[in-house]
Amino acid sequence: MYKRVLLKISGEQLAGKFDGGIDPERAKWLAAEIKKVAESNVQVVIVVGGGNFVRGARIAGHGVQRVTADHMGMLATMINALALTDIFEHLGTPTRCLSNIVAEQVAEPFVHRLANKHMEKGRVVIVAGGTGRPYLTTDTAAVALALELDCQAVLKATKVDGVYNKDPALHKDAKRYEELTYQEALHDGAIKVMDKAAMGLAMEHKMPLVVFDALKVDNFLKVIKGEHVGTTIK
Repeated sequence: MYKRVLLKISGEQLAGKFDGGIDPERAKWLAAEIKKVAESNVQVVIVVGGGNFVRGARIAGHGVQRVTADHMGMLATMINALALTDIFEHLGTPTRCLSNIVAEQVAEPFVHRLANKHMEKGRVVIVAGGTGRPYLTTDTAAVALALELDCQAVLKATKVDGVYNKDPALHKDAKRYEELTYQEALHDGAIKVMDKAAMGLAMEHKMPLVVFDALKVDNFLKVIKGEHVGTTIK
């Protein structure tokens, strides 16, 4: 059973039934699932994406510099992190929002020791702002933070139940992998569940990655307990 994990949530998942923005019902449902894990004496740090508002790489160009676009994406993750923090607290789960970009009026700065103290006191820690630097995705930020905070695994929440050899929405004969090596995941161009820079960093430091369907009841808890849920890359 894991004792400290990093959960990566995409912005698109928070959009729920909407095309963009935050679906409060979806956010509340995810928060309730995470609460079950936090109440099992498991320390949880969350990295949230911002694609439901802005995806930096997509809007760069036409006068918007890539660096500026990535900064906009970081601010989008801040919006999601603030919303989740309030929802967690409303459900009775002590939570702190930390940020890798300076935003002292709304969030505490990310400091390694501060994040550790919060988790040791049983608080869920939500980290906004990615790495705080452009050209790096929130997937890469998730792996880097998991390493920095001595997490046992990075759990990537998705809308499908693992990694497939091809898109299961388009191919009925798609095969789901229970386990993959880092090398297999990196060299297979069809596997796009996490960007290659993030997987390369995980491989270099032997950080396990678990890709699972976050929209099934108790799946997060099952992963924590070591049950065979989703796909493990190690």
